Amino acid sequence: MWRGGTAAWGLLRGGGAGSPRAASGTAAAVVHLRQRLEKELEDIRGAGTWKNERVIASRQGPHLRLAGGGAGILNFCANNYLGLSSHPEVIRAAVEALEKFGAGLSSVRFICGTQSIHKDLEEKIARFHQREDAILYASCFDANAGIFEALLTPEDAVLSDELNHASIIDGIRLCKANKYRYKHMDMQDLEAKLQEAQKHRLRLVATDGAFSMDGDIAPLREICQLAQKYDALVFIDECHATGFLGPNGRGTDELLGVMDKVTIINSTLGKALGGAAGGYTTGPKPLIDLLRQRSRPYLFSNSLPPAVVGCASKALDLLMESNAIAQSMAAKTQRFRSKMTAAGFTISGKDHPICPVMLGDARLAAVMAEDMLNRGIYVIGFSYPVVPKGKARIRVQISAVHSDEDIDRCVEAFTEVGRKHGALP
Repeated sequence: MWRGGTAAWGLLRGGGAGSPRAASGTAAAVVHLRQRLEKELEDIRGAGTWKNERVIASRQGPHLRLAGGGAGILNFCANNYLGLSSHPEVIRAAVEALEKFGAGLSSVRFICGTQSIHKDLEEKIARFHQREDAILYASCFDANAGIFEALLTPEDAVLSDELNHASIIDGIRLCKANKYRYKHMDMQDLEAKLQEAQKHRLRLVATDGAFSMDGDIAPLREICQLAQKYDALVFIDECHATGFLGPNGRGTDELLGVMDKVTIINSTLGKALGGAAGGYTTGPKPLIDLLRQRSRPYLFSNSLPPAVVGCASKALDLLMESNAIAQSMAAKTQRFRSKMTAAGFTISGKDHPICPVMLGDARLAAVMAEDMLNRGIYVIGFSYPVVPKGKARIRVQISAVHSDEDIDRCVEAFTEVGRKHGALP
């Protein structure tokens, strides 16, 4: 229920303060707002871009049960890359942390919200990424919202890939640095922007390591070479890379051999690393110290709950003990991509478990996704404003816990549905 609407109608009934004229004006404004919002919502439905939320009645995993009776559903749209969100050791670690440290801290970190497990996890994250220090946030969206404003001043410049995640874009908007946007993964354009930005004190190149909508991987070698040439720093968001890209799952900088050339990494605990919530920044210790003093999402948000910390800590333990889970991703990803391409579909990106099935039309993506669910395959259509107009797709995501049989069943369903709706000949 809308508080504003309730108050306005209460004023009309004479139950609130103020003159009848003021009450009538407030109520009219609420009615006008409702009409405008309902028209906007109807336009979204009419465009075929309405996003329904399906309700899951089981744990996250490769097989789901949906509320209302849908059982035995194959899940191909979660960020549960390593299958750790329902791993028994991860769940046990969460329960133990909950029992020992409580449900939450009811406070921010610098008041009375820092526990030993927070410090332990930050140390573990820094060790995993081979960086000096790390700082935890409630989400990576918060980490991205907090870093640019704290680090950059009007004397500085930030150069951002045009297809960076919304949280990077929003974080950059909050800072007062000079802003440059370069064409997606276009190194010639980035170099031109770096040349233009030489007049500024500090230059920071910001990019996703792996781009979540297209499944493509930033050319970090070339970015780092340009950064070195023009005396710039490199920032990468590793939400769709941490845990499974690279020989030991450390991300795109490990995959491409530039771990010593990337200055700052932001990433998430809410995808491959347990799937619960939380994010972090890792990099030079003076930077982390500064963020503890000035990063607004860190200073004004409650501490990460102990159970979430426990999940992520155990997930990192499993990764650092063995790279077997991370290495299992490559073959499964290749199996899906090759079979879908052979069937006639266009799959965006390269060698990433994000496998966007490109369809173009928003309605087609929505209808095909619904028909896939009728065949027991849970996938979601993506359309504007999540992706550009005319580039609607169904984004399939492969997990280490999918079997070969699961993948083959998904391809078979796509082939049937694609032919039915004219996406395949």
